[in-house]
Amino acid sequence: MAGEFGRQRFILLTMLTLVLLFVPAPALATEIPDVTVRLNGNEIYVATSLKPGQTVLDDIYEGLPKEIIFYIDLFRVWDIWPNEFVLGTKIVRTLKSDLIKREYVATSSSGNLLIEKRFKDQESMIAWTMSVPEVKLTNIRGLEPGTYFIKVTVESPLKKLPPVVGYILIFVKEKEFVVSRSSQTFQLNMK
Repeated sequence: MAGEFGRQRFILLTMLTLVLLFVPAPALATEIPDVTVRLNGNEIYVATSLKPGQTVLDDIYEGLPKEIIFYIDLFRVWDIWPNEFVLGTKIVRTLKSDLIKREYVATSSSGNLLIEKRFKDQESMIAWTMSVPEVKLTNIRGLEPGTYFIKVTVESPLKKLPPVVGYILIFVKEKEFVVSRSSQTFQLNMK
């Protein structure tokens, strides 16, 4: 009787251990918490941010360089047809850490504008790089009347691979992550 009880307890503990091993642990996922759109006069301003996942943060803390690309796109809503891309902007942010020298440098480029900033610690560099304060997207005077929304897509390429590799080896992962989020719809130039 005692041997049977011990065997059942062993089986129960083994099953519990296996279940705990194969249950995924909660991890931070990379996400875009919000997309804020503000109309001021005839201008559209967009603000957004990125909440990086734990693997991205671990890579940055280990000193690996990262490139984060923000695509901020304006779409017009159509009832029957797919939504129409109107215009967009691209912001490229890079992070570089030298852990030995304790140098933390981030750059931001958008069109012809290039900004380079140096930081005292990695946390302030990450905070600056992952947030996009209000960006003037466009003037609404030239836009057709209708319903619009802003879509923000953020991606991080793994490394620079020759373009041929992506075509030949389609199973090779080219991006570390790609996330997107859309704003609420809004009306423009309605009479």
